[in-house]
Amino acid sequence: MGEEAKAGHAGRSVFDGGVAALRGLLARPLASYYLLISSAGLLLIIGLTMVFSATGPRDIEDGNAFSALAKQGLFAVVGILAFWICQRLPARTFRALAVPVLGVSVALLLFLNGLNALAAIREVKEIQLGPIESDFLWLHIGPIQVQPSEFVKVGLILWGADVISRKGPALSYWRELVMPLFPVVALLFVLVGYNDLGTMLILLAIVVGMLWAAGVRMRVFASLSAIGLAGIGLLIAAASRGGGSDGGDGGNYRFARLLTFVNPPADCADAGCYQGIQARYAIDNGGWFGVGLGQGRLKWNWLPEANNDFIFAVVAEELGVVGCAVILALFGVLAYTGLRIARRVDDPFRRLVAAAITTWLIAQALVNIGGVVGLLPITGLPLPFISDGGSALVVTLAGVGMLASFARAEPDAARALHARPPARWVRLLWAPLPPLPPAPKASRPTAPAAGRAARDRAGVGGERRR
Repeated sequence: MGEEAKAGHAGRSVFDGGVAALRGLLARPLASYYLLISSAGLLLIIGLTMVFSATGPRDIEDGNAFSALAKQGLFAVVGILAFWICQRLPARTFRALAVPVLGVSVALLLFLNGLNALAAIREVKEIQLGPIESDFLWLHIGPIQVQPSEFVKVGLILWGADVISRKGPALSYWRELVMPLFPVVALLFVLVGYNDLGTMLILLAIVVGMLWAAGVRMRVFASLSAIGLAGIGLLIAAASRGGGSDGGDGGNYRFARLLTFVNPPADCADAGCYQGIQARYAIDNGGWFGVGLGQGRLKWNWLPEANNDFIFAVVAEELGVVGCAVILALFGVLAYTGLRIARRVDDPFRRLVAAAITTWLIAQALVNIGGVVGLLPITGLPLPFISDGGSALVVTLAGVGMLASFARAEPDAARALHARPPARWVRLLWAPLPPLPPAPKASRPTAPAAGRAARDRAGVGGERRR
């Protein structure tokens, strides 16, 4: 055997050994849980680091370079607490919380839209009622800032999964699919989509993800796609006609973003594409390995929303293509893990919630990154785990906590945890044991097989009698 053949054989052996080792790791009972924790944890650490870097110029001018990091760190602590609570809860608790969470979210949306309408009548940007103040997409309750549309995502996931799982096979009929899912979804689209097209697209992705996990037929998806596109067009037209707000993702500003994406003008200074151009400059400046953490230049009052919607451009400039690839790989691991959990759990409700949460996080990441690099129109969505924003981070970590609860409830994982349970103090401080899955029922023999077994037993007995 020649030297080249030996080298090729050794290379194949190493590759095969690596693949076998990876399969062995993925075959472990708690592989989904550890993959989820590691990918989400690394994304959270990267997010806190990049928020500190992106907000440095603004905070230095204000006299405290750690102001935004301290605030985001506080929200991260609250989000980790939400994760801890959610991973301890069983599926029946999430079912019981579905209607209250959705109801409170819709009530907050109605209240916010009412304040926005009152502000439009008075021709002011903000309305204040006692300690509550509206700011287009946010409610300020004293020192706390809340974005109701973030909580709508969780409410829709829990309520929609509960409704769809209860219908079961009847979901194949349009009558069962329409009521009561479509009226509630249409109400949410109107309440959210008039001012926030990006979040409405994520809600649409959540609904599609749940219906796909439920096994709805393809012709239903085709009909829903046509209805969704028509609804998006109507909302864009209505918002543009109503004027919207230059401070958010509504009105003529939204329409200008779509026009400039389809046909970019030569001068983007005032045409709705200035952010995109600056983001591309940042990406080009970063190259393969970036200019160094904290050394980016475009965030110094050149790139708007550098700490939020366009933080991926800051990552590209400071960490380069390699840093962007790491973030994309972590989101890929998160997508694989979420779909793996949805495939492995037995409970239909858990399967639908896992598929919907995964669809939400990955779709939002794709829309944000696609807008930054110029593959999609800019919609004003934050990048999960990475962007600055309290409500989004807390809700995202709560969703990961639900996935963690379901990962521990996978049949193999539950059996492994019960076979070698952690110490009692670990279960009290971290998470209780998941319920054991029902034992597989022994298959009853068919009639011909049962007859043959009876004849065999009779034949054996006859021989003994003889």
